[in-house]
Amino acid sequence: MPRKISIVGNGSFGCREAAIIDNCDFVVRFNDCRSVGKGGCRTDVVAVCNTGRPALSMVRERSWREKPAVASASEIWCVRDAMKFMELKTKLDPALDDFCDDYTAEFAMFAAENKKMFKVIPRSHHDRFDSELQSISSESYVVPSSGLMAISYALEEVSKPGDEIILAGFDHQGWGGHPFNVERMLIDNYIAEGRLRRLTASRT
Repeated sequence: MPRKISIVGNGSFGCREAAIIDNCDFVVRFNDCRSVGKGGCRTDVVAVCNTGRPALSMVRERSWREKPAVASASEIWCVRDAMKFMELKTKLDPALDDFCDDYTAEFAMFAAENKKMFKVIPRSHHDRFDSELQSISSESYVVPSSGLMAISYALEEVSKPGDEIILAGFDHQGWGGHPFNVERMLIDNYIAEGRLRRLTASRT
């Protein structure tokens, strides 16, 4: 049977989106799952940034491990390939000296201890996005966002023919090292091609 897959960012939501998300067959959230609440509650996957300070502040903190969304998820996805980030480290501003510190093994251990499936999104997605983003704009950036990596993985390796992928909570704003303006353009292209559908916030 075709599935409805919802990829839920940590941005803003319309008043009816929670019910739509919770009625999906497969829901992906990110990092600390701030989307829970206005963005529904169902969580099948937590996609985590597995390098740098964000990773450290999650995987070693009981407060993250015990979040209801993290506890209920059946899968943990790491969005960053360790070898790719090791290669990036020599090219980054020294101010980002810990940006590439890798905590993938700790997330894998957490997943194993809690009987969750564990996946690392292959670097091929990162490499392809570098090419696609640079073909759209010359805007400089550090790395694609976790959201873009999860979208690519869902499109190419998770979804099956007939599945529908829905985006919610994607404001394309945040850390300046992500190319959010260009990512929005790329995702709008995917939507125009019929590969994705964006939930339209209906605010009242």
